[in-house]
Amino acid sequence: MLLPALTQSARLRYITFFYLYAMQGIPSGFALTAIANYLNGQKVSSVSIGTFVSIVGIPWIIQFLWGPIIDRYQYSVIGHRKQWVVLTQFAAFLASLTLLLVTEPVSQLSLLAFVFFTHSLFASVQDASVDAMAISVVPVAERGRLNACMRGGLLLGISFGAAALAYIMHQFGFRTAVLVQSGLLLLFTVFTFFIKLEPNDPLLPSRKNKVKKLTAEENPKLKIVFRNLWQSLTAATSLRTFGVIFVVYLCFSIFIRSFAFHLIQVLHWPDQEVSVLQGGWGSLITLTVVLGGGVLADWLGPQALQVKVLGSLAIFLMIFNLLAFWWNIRPFTISGLLFWNLADPLFSVATFPILMTLCKEYIAGSQFTAYMAFINLSDVIGSYVSGWALLVLPAPVLGFSCGIVLFICMYVLYTLNKEASRIAESLAPEL
Repeated sequence: MLLPALTQSARLRYITFFYLYAMQGIPSGFALTAIANYLNGQKVSSVSIGTFVSIVGIPWIIQFLWGPIIDRYQYSVIGHRKQWVVLTQFAAFLASLTLLLVTEPVSQLSLLAFVFFTHSLFASVQDASVDAMAISVVPVAERGRLNACMRGGLLLGISFGAAALAYIMHQFGFRTAVLVQSGLLLLFTVFTFFIKLEPNDPLLPSRKNKVKKLTAEENPKLKIVFRNLWQSLTAATSLRTFGVIFVVYLCFSIFIRSFAFHLIQVLHWPDQEVSVLQGGWGSLITLTVVLGGGVLADWLGPQALQVKVLGSLAIFLMIFNLLAFWWNIRPFTISGLLFWNLADPLFSVATFPILMTLCKEYIAGSQFTAYMAFINLSDVIGSYVSGWALLVLPAPVLGFSCGIVLFICMYVLYTLNKEASRIAESLAPEL
């Protein structure tokens, strides 16, 4: 069955979500790839680097707290949820500017972590607002392509933050990289202020604009939202499906953190080169594959695509880490690293529509944000665990172990999907 062509309004909507996610990705790529690899290059301990990455990621863990508040106060004189996006974007820009207080990242690692923590706090609210907006305006049949655009934008932003800002930091200094990042964040904030996120939104705030009044049933109290959110998250279907997804992202984090550490501190690769490989080379190819994956998710079904992607990644990790004695051969290692750049985006393109389907309509924004928060938690735990695990286990052992776990996760997802199909078929005659 062919997918219907997108309307002009849909294309404009996707472009908006693409650049909003690109804006989120730039500081993430700068902090978690460019600076993390720079610290590796300066021989900072794996534990300290893992702790730095964990601190930067903490606000993304508590992101689930923002969803109900955003849903509760979603209307304003400048549009539906627009006030949350614009205000947090501007606050993130100010937080980025405070990075200028850091003159030497290695000796001021605590200050560096605190400033990025502050930035992440505002960025996580912005992300929750954008996610809630996406669920409310995009039809179910287009969610695969929507998530492809969102992950594609995030990928492009991370690539710029990792590769371009790493290059700028090494060539022109940390301060210049901070100014470039801050300038881009300000530019995107200005764009957002003048964009109408909904057709009926006012372009500029005015006294004539009135905030839409909602009934208590349409906009329940926060305690009711949190109660419903808890019930949805702890439902058996949600726990089974998301539990496997959580473990998968945990393995992603453990492998890539330990692999980057091994390349820089064991094989003595320049940290700038690793950052460019992780964020630069192959970005256009990866972006094309991810956007194509969004179409496949809508066409084949996200569950089928998810199992296929996970199986491929499990096999790759096991083989690639068994051949770790070839990691000193650069073409081989570079090829593996570039292939791995597809892992998170492709799995996310297949996974996020599934998570959106699990979300209850009246708390969809809050529930999806909660899932994202737990995915971020898996990344933080993976970064912290890899920092300590590297003290006793080499990176290839950690990577191979992650491959085995991914293979088990693939089998569990395949079994769950088969069971869901069997139940659906048994209920079909009764409908």
